[in-house]
Amino acid sequence: MSDMNDFNQQIIQEFRANHGKVGGGFDGAPMVLVHHTGAKSGTERVTPLVYQAIDGGWAIFASKAGAPDNPDWFHNLRANPDTVIEVGDDTIEVTAHVADPAEREPIWSKQKQLMPNFAEYEQNTDRVIPVVVLERR
Repeated sequence: MSDMNDFNQQIIQEFRANHGKVGGGFDGAPMVLVHHTGAKSGTERVTPLVYQAIDGGWAIFASKAGAPDNPDWFHNLRANPDTVIEVGDDTIEVTAHVADPAEREPIWSKQKQLMPNFAEYEQNTDRVIPVVVLERR
């Protein structure tokens, strides 16, 4: 298992043990556990992500800390958009879609204000960082 998987497992365990709260570098950040099915492998995975509450759902960000490519979970949600998330103690069925430019702009601008590290991620990459909206099914 890679270091990132170990790191994610620790966050997932802490999240579930503390009603959706995690500490460390994520202390105070709104966190969601996103379940996703591998686009090629069909393997179910769980990824902890920062989210922004929006009308009718949650927005998550395919920043990958400013890497040149999108994270695996992004490709998996595009291939298999019906999934579940864990928020606090709740497990919620959702459908994911990638925000179009008009939907993305106000969400992304607010996220950069709430958590300035997202502005740094944007500066570190040439790609437009996708915003994925999760809506209740």
